[in-house]
Amino acid sequence: MRYLIDTNVFIQFVNDKHGISDDVQEILSDYENLIYVSSESIKEFIHLIQEGRVILDKNLRSLDIFDLTENVLGFNVKYVSKEHLQTLAKLETVDGHNDPNDRLIISQAMTEKMPLISSDTKFPRYVKFGLNFISN
Repeated sequence: MRYLIDTNVFIQFVNDKHGISDDVQEILSDYENLIYVSSESIKEFIHLIQEGRVILDKNLRSLDIFDLTENVLGFNVKYVSKEHLQTLAKLETVDGHNDPNDRLIISQAMTEKMPLISSDTKFPRYVKFGLNFISN
């Protein structure tokens, strides 16, 4: 099965899987599953590294994120497409949640019909719009 992971789950996974639930860990470690990371999450991750808000192993740099994602972790990068942006344009904003990065990732999951795995407590509010959500 295909799954899209949110930025927070991606960062948690890179940081020694700290904070990932047993159920989500099972999904991520099942070789039958295809795990995708949004290019928007990659962008957010690079920004957080450059701002010093996420500290990587001293041997990793922000330029290594694609190699880490695709070759070390075996995840696939899902690039933002016109169709994802069209879904975003139609997606209603729920009360208290207007983060454009999150909303784009939600739009990708909805467009691709992939379950979205996240720790964000605001994401379940998008289930009524068609998001298949798995809570970490």
